[in-house]
Amino acid sequence: MSYVITIAGGGSGHTPGILLTALRYRKEFLINEIRLYDTDEVRNEDMRIIMDFLLKREHEDVKLVATSDPKDAFTGCDFIFSQIRVGGMEMRELDEKIPLKYGLVGQETCGLGGFAYGMRTMKGFTEMVGFIQQYPPDAWILNYTNPETIVSETVRRQFPNIKIINACDMTIGIEMLLERSFGYDRKNLVATYYGLNHFGWYHDIYDVTKGRDVMPEILEKIKQQGFNTEGTEPSWAHTWNIMADMQRVFPDNLMNNYLQYYLFPDKIVESANPTYTRANEIMDGRNKTIKENVAKIQENRDLDTIDYKSVAHGQYIVEMAMSIIHNQNKRFMLIVPNMGAIPNLRPDAVVEIPCYVNAKGVEPISLRFDIPDFQKGLMEAQVAAEKLLVDAFFENSYQKALEAFTLNQTVPNATVAKNVLDDFIAANGDYWVNLK
Repeated sequence: MSYVITIAGGGSGHTPGILLTALRYRKEFLINEIRLYDTDEVRNEDMRIIMDFLLKREHEDVKLVATSDPKDAFTGCDFIFSQIRVGGMEMRELDEKIPLKYGLVGQETCGLGGFAYGMRTMKGFTEMVGFIQQYPPDAWILNYTNPETIVSETVRRQFPNIKIINACDMTIGIEMLLERSFGYDRKNLVATYYGLNHFGWYHDIYDVTKGRDVMPEILEKIKQQGFNTEGTEPSWAHTWNIMADMQRVFPDNLMNNYLQYYLFPDKIVESANPTYTRANEIMDGRNKTIKENVAKIQENRDLDTIDYKSVAHGQYIVEMAMSIIHNQNKRFMLIVPNMGAIPNLRPDAVVEIPCYVNAKGVEPISLRFDIPDFQKGLMEAQVAAEKLLVDAFFENSYQKALEAFTLNQTVPNATVAKNVLDDFIAANGDYWVNLK
């Protein structure tokens, strides 16, 4: 059987990696049509040109469509791979720079920048899910769209029966870092992880070749050696170095690197350039490369320098699709309602935990242990702040938004929370719901 997939946010620089990963599994996941859906028609057309080039280079006979029309994008498709970025890099730049103006963490998914992005994404994502429910109601949405926990909570409330799996590839990134740094093979690791999206910890990491939990030795290696950042782009090398420092301060569990924004916001702000953030790096790097590659293809020159590869981002989402199609019951770290999986955390929290994926969808794994008070306290404050933000979206409530901003753990007081909130309201305009 062959499948039609729609990549929502088709203009993203991650799209070629998804394609090339899917082509690696063409026998198990035969695709006859790929649709690129994006509201930014220029970026979508640029990516169509690149994708067409890659398909021809790989000698693949796959129909390719680029569209901004949701009916054309979704009607009759089997899977939607969602990676939309409402507002694009231009709004991400403001997400990062407005908090920094007040001495707060400026980041795309964490802190108040993440909340601003969340408010935009809730509006754009629910509109898209409404289209999907109308045109291909039986299609699976495999969602990478951030901020994942906020998106998941929003969809759960408005579309409780939609077929969606919310996933993040950051745990793969961490496990690949362990491979590169210490020689472990990720395929031989069975990890137990818990938390919220971009806000979690490993409880244990079982190596099937050794027959034991190797997390204690991993933690000791991090303490003694740090991570291998050779060949890593500077911003990520900096991230991994901070993560190693975090592990030395909190040595009991391997943690998600994004916790740096909540545990050490002072260091993050101190090292940040408020006039040139990660968004600027991407605009001057990945996005510029897309334009350059389009020009090379159109001018038929230097084609051998166009270098796209299958990467972890694509691997995770393609493997989920195959686990559904072939009822493989593979294990992934996914974002799901808690419902007792973490026994001592509120049941209505949206958590990231190990799950099995099969033809029925997602089956979460119950952890059967209580998480420590330190981690529980951090998580419950974050859950409450995120739920208040989703309340603000559905209720058009300025008060709930202010409470969410004030409770965010990167914020020292309500005065600065209100100042940042008011700046974001002015900057986002119609991207946000009208808060009253």
